[in-house]
Amino acid sequence: MAVSMPSKQKVYQGVLKEIRQFIDSNDLQPGDKLPSERELAENLQAGRSSIREALRAMELLGLIETRHGEGTFLSTYRPHQTVELLSSFILQGDQVKVDLVETIRLLEKEAVKLVLYHLTEKEVSHLSTIINATYTKQNARHAAFFTYIFEKTNNLLLWKVWHLMFDFATTVENVGTDKSFYIELIQIFLDKDHYSIDDLFDTVPNKS
Repeated sequence: MAVSMPSKQKVYQGVLKEIRQFIDSNDLQPGDKLPSERELAENLQAGRSSIREALRAMELLGLIETRHGEGTFLSTYRPHQTVELLSSFILQGDQVKVDLVETIRLLEKEAVKLVLYHLTEKEVSHLSTIINATYTKQNARHAAFFTYIFEKTNNLLLWKVWHLMFDFATTVENVGTDKSFYIELIQIFLDKDHYSIDDLFDTVPNKS
């Protein structure tokens, strides 16, 4: 038997959805001002308390910002705000961390397979430039390398899922690996060697 949501939660989620639709239909951009609580309540036919709760949740996630004496404005989305907030609640156990890194590896492996036959020699050369650059921050080489690969998949959703999970994991883990891994991966791209992808990724340990 399905368990129904409490009516209060249904109202709250409905208001969040309505606010999002309002933003989309009015083509509001980062920096644009939102209507007041009263105006939103009238436009969306919702109670002001529900509007207030929804706005507080959006502000907590960094989607909007309140400026004293001016009103509420759409902010530029900064994913680190979200992942730092959520990681403190979710990444509590070692097994959860291992599962997260394993999932990231699976996404990266599939992205490599998606672009294997499409990357040009010039694009593979750019990957070589990425791995040979100097990095001062942990995970920076890995982030630059796979960001480029995910961009080349032309799958925006896949890229966003990986990006969020990667940012999530790097709050507590070093997700990067030895430089030799990236060098071997570049050789796989040059050889168009589909069969070696699984073997290479299997050699990369998940963190514990």
